[in-house]
Amino acid sequence: MTNDRRLRPVDLARLAGVSAQQIRNYEDAGVLPPADRTASGYRVFREVHRGALLAYRALMRGYGPVTAAGIMRTLHAGDVPGALALVDAAHAALHEERVSLRAASEALEVLAVEPPAPLPRSGGLRIGEVAVLLGVRTSALRVWEGAGLLTPGRERGTGYRIYEPADVRDARLVHTLRRSHYLFDQIRPVLEGLRREGSSAALRAAVAARGQALTARSRVMIEGAGALHTYLEQFSAAGERAGPTADGLG
Repeated sequence: MTNDRRLRPVDLARLAGVSAQQIRNYEDAGVLPPADRTASGYRVFREVHRGALLAYRALMRGYGPVTAAGIMRTLHAGDVPGALALVDAAHAALHEERVSLRAASEALEVLAVEPPAPLPRSGGLRIGEVAVLLGVRTSALRVWEGAGLLTPGRERGTGYRIYEPADVRDARLVHTLRRSHYLFDQIRPVLEGLRREGSSAALRAAVAARGQALTARSRVMIEGAGALHTYLEQFSAAGERAGPTADGLG
């Protein structure tokens, strides 16, 4: 790659606040495109390497170091669609987190308007009684249990399922969210959060905090994607100026 400005590893290191050795490691890992070499073997970096470093650091803040490195490595291997697919996958994963968060919010609304009612009798309910209470089939309760959403206890001696008030609450939430077409994988974090936080108020605070964190992360990811877009144009232009090489890169 050719460019008027020549940069040393230490120049890029100062830009990113890392060591010169880390810059060499970035090149070896494919995070930076291949550098030219002097006759004595020293690396010569250019403006395109500076752009790559800035793009990687921006991506790393939102996508994490592993995904960011994968994006840059795939791009420098000449697979632009593959690099963009990694970006898409990261945004899809963030969307799934938002869907689960929305499910938690809806579950909280159910708890707010339908506080757990006392059971018809003490000692817990059997599966048939819970099915009648919720208006579902016993087979649905067994499917939810098989998916790890419900964990009723067992009666000593008979082995019959016994649903305590918390189990009935969980079953009611699953039923409500399934009617809203949420998938098991989207419902599971809601129940885990409720059990972990111990109350709907604590879960509501956790959901609010998680929502703020997702919004902040989304903004940083957009910033990283913008830096990648800028670098893609720079990388393509550098390749056109240098022409193709044996490995397919400019």
